Amino acid sequence: MEGYDIIGDIHGCAAKLEALLNGLGYQRDNVTGAYRHPDRQAIFVGDLIDRGEQQLLVLETVKAMVDAGSAQIVLGNHEFNAIAYATEHPVGSGQYLRRHDEQNTRQHQSFLDQITGGQRTAYIEWFKTLPMWLDLGDLRVVHACWHEDSMKVVTSELGSNRFGTLDDLVRASSSSDRLYAAVEILLKGPEISLVDHGQLPYADKDGHLRENARIRWWNGSATTLRDIAEISSTFTTGSGEPYPDLPDIEVTAEDRSYVYTGDVPVFYGHYWRQGHPQHGRDWNSLSACVDFSAVKGGTLTAYRWSGESRIRPEHYFPNDR
Repeated sequence: MEGYDIIGDIHGCAAKLEALLNGLGYQRDNVTGAYRHPDRQAIFVGDLIDRGEQQLLVLETVKAMVDAGSAQIVLGNHEFNAIAYATEHPVGSGQYLRRHDEQNTRQHQSFLDQITGGQRTAYIEWFKTLPMWLDLGDLRVVHACWHEDSMKVVTSELGSNRFGTLDDLVRASSSSDRLYAAVEILLKGPEISLVDHGQLPYADKDGHLRENARIRWWNGSATTLRDIAEISSTFTTGSGEPYPDLPDIEVTAEDRSYVYTGDVPVFYGHYWRQGHPQHGRDWNSLSACVDFSAVKGGTLTAYRWSGESRIRPEHYFPNDR
């Protein structure tokens, strides 16, 4: 095998997935019907579902590839949310690990509408089997954040990097449990409080007002709030003004502890990048984001890894945006 094609968050964009696989040289196998490359394997970074209009076809395509051995996949936060939304606890109580409130249901509605009955049950069960990260020796893949301390908690509590029992899911959904914090970091990424540093809350891409910003854990040189807090140019203040630049004030050692210090390339999704890959934001020598907002009018993107020990931006595909 010559290498791996790490594919970003799909969010129900089946036509873009098919076009990307074709562009990468994958073809449908006459026996299994799954897409396959003669020399390479695909790796999906999770978030197959929610938002887009072709979620069933995406699930059918990706699961067929995984089952046939032409792809691997890691769990995304949207798959985890789907598991929690579907899991009643205690059984018969009408209560679920992810509350069926208005906000959660609205965020999840397109999946509920498109994947119904036994199909939904079957895919939820499949989601439960997915690993939270892949360490393949010369490269690493995770949905939101490669953080070895959190991984140690997961493997200590679960015995592996996958959920195995209902109790595992209950603990991962309980904010008072150490497993919950570890799963949150791996699947959603660590955050830093803006308010505690004297800054305003911001309105995110969905208009939700947030007091915490995601941490740029991939920025190995980050020491200040401006360096470490991920603030998009599309974010605004609560009054609708462009969000101001953050100050160069030092952050704590705890906040800096999430920064990736490994020497193996790590690939991730989750962060809704825009436009062309940009050095220092979307990639550096040891990390590369592959989520370029496919469902928000962006490009479904892959990184073609062929054994290199340092990220090479020309290996993004497509590379003509």
